[in-house]
Amino acid sequence: MCGITGWVNFDMDLSLQNEVIEKMTDTLKKRGPDGSGIWLSKHCALGHRRLIVIDPEGGSQPMIKKYGEKNFVIIHNGELYNMDELKNELISLGYTFKTRSDTEIILTSYIEWGPLCVKKFNGIFAFAIWDEVQNRLFIARDHLGIKPLFYTIKNGSLIFGSEIKAILAHPHVKPEIDSQGLAEIFVMGPSRTPGCGVFKDIKELKAGHYLIFTKNGANISKYWSLQSLPHEDDLEKTGEKIRYLLKDSSVRQLVSDVPLCSLLSGGLDSTAVSFFANEELKQKGQKLITYSVDYVGNDKYFTPNEFQPNSDADWVKFVANKLDTNHNYVFIDNEELAHALKPALYARDLPGMADIDSSLYLFLKEVKKGATVALSGEGADEVFGGYPWFRNKEAIESHTFPWIRMVNERMKLLLPEVVKCIRPIEYLNDRYNEALNEVPKLNGEDPYNARMREMFYLNITRFMPMLLDRMDRMSMAVGFEARVPFLDYRLVEYVWNIPWEMKNLNGREKGILRYALKGYIPEEVIERKKSPYPKTHNPVFKNIVKEWLKQIIDDSTSPLLQLVDKKAIAELIETDAKAYDPAWFSQLMGSAQLFAYLVQINMWLKDYKISIV
Repeated sequence: MCGITGWVNFDMDLSLQNEVIEKMTDTLKKRGPDGSGIWLSKHCALGHRRLIVIDPEGGSQPMIKKYGEKNFVIIHNGELYNMDELKNELISLGYTFKTRSDTEIILTSYIEWGPLCVKKFNGIFAFAIWDEVQNRLFIARDHLGIKPLFYTIKNGSLIFGSEIKAILAHPHVKPEIDSQGLAEIFVMGPSRTPGCGVFKDIKELKAGHYLIFTKNGANISKYWSLQSLPHEDDLEKTGEKIRYLLKDSSVRQLVSDVPLCSLLSGGLDSTAVSFFANEELKQKGQKLITYSVDYVGNDKYFTPNEFQPNSDADWVKFVANKLDTNHNYVFIDNEELAHALKPALYARDLPGMADIDSSLYLFLKEVKKGATVALSGEGADEVFGGYPWFRNKEAIESHTFPWIRMVNERMKLLLPEVVKCIRPIEYLNDRYNEALNEVPKLNGEDPYNARMREMFYLNITRFMPMLLDRMDRMSMAVGFEARVPFLDYRLVEYVWNIPWEMKNLNGREKGILRYALKGYIPEEVIERKKSPYPKTHNPVFKNIVKEWLKQIIDDSTSPLLQLVDKKAIAELIETDAKAYDPAWFSQLMGSAQLFAYLVQINMWLKDYKISIV
């Protein structure tokens, strides 16, 4: 697990090369606190920060393999979960290995199979290979975009990095946003259109894609996407396959040379992953370490609503006892939660999910004291259909992203000229139609099932990336690796084609997953109603961010005032933003999060010295 960055130019200014790549690499220090390295050549500079997870001695990067007199050089962020199979295949082809590192397997795979090596990988990865034989750079990202990779092309240079901050450290790149960036922040935000880096001219390499950069420019190819096919398995066989794939994925993802744990909420998804991991560890005489998160005072202030029907606390205790894990509780202070909005913003390089981000940052900061790697239940809701909007007739028929709500109301908070510039409804509709046009159709599918297929595609490709960004940035900001067994691409491919009536078995969210897990995890958990990641209900957090927003609009130098209607924000504060409860975005972002999001936007504009162009 690491941070990667690089700069390629076929007319490179060698006098700047070393200083620039060191500066870019240094921005990723938190992603890789255990070591760093750079590699320089006539046309290419690569930088790497390392978090040691596998092969402490042999896994240093940049890693070089010789092909005659030519070099192949790799920098890699991620983990391969089928490394043993690949290594054996490459050995049978005559290759030898100097390390136990999966990085060497990726590099050797590229030497043998070229760009299509990515089709052989099962894992989470973003990597770059400088190929002296072909005189080109090859960069690739995993099937579902679990590991990040951003880039820009400026003045004949390709500049890339695990995080936007690495690109902004290059002298060719200015921190600017235009109308598209503003629309991403105020209409789509805190989600983001795939491929869009929000900052002007900064792009994201999309999930399941690779890019080749030569002196003739950049060429991008898609190597993986979902395919719609008839589902041929009956209910029993479907349950068996889901169980096999989830178990196999959970067990594969236990590979680590450093302490490992799981994040346990007491819900279906985290319990399933923890169960399979714990069963495997028991056979080795070990016990799974688990962690849960809650907030000071939540027991006093929690009230159920349609998005958050129950609290996790009692369920965590029940599951930890049932599975017999070594459990640890983390409680977050609400004042600390507010102050962590700043490091959470810096981790993401963009305004994010407010305290949903900062709470995960603080949680994993504590977990890091006892472990370096965690398994999480992330992704199950998108893949299996866990969210309320999968069962809400209005959301299904609304023909927009169901998690983006109250757009017209929110636009009243902005200056009229800003609204005119970003064209909110038109922008939203364009992004929505783009997504629908990508959906792989199944011949002969009836209209209702075709619509549900669209709903799943929207969730997997437009909502889930926001949560994957959150998990990656908050974990890596504290030098921690989070893994997501539900997003093994084999499991995602299989579940994609299960028809809605089977996914929605017994009219329950994730009904087919509940069926698959019967007899394995506690029945009480199988019957528990879906509850999202816990957020604070303590008014302390809301009061702090509301006061910060008041100070912002009272300060004439606040950059936010270039964009918002001061009178409308004052009224928002006066009314406690109650009109935005329970949620103006996703399930968790209500009035407190709206205050915090606006605070983060101001902080972002100010601290990143952003110009609006």
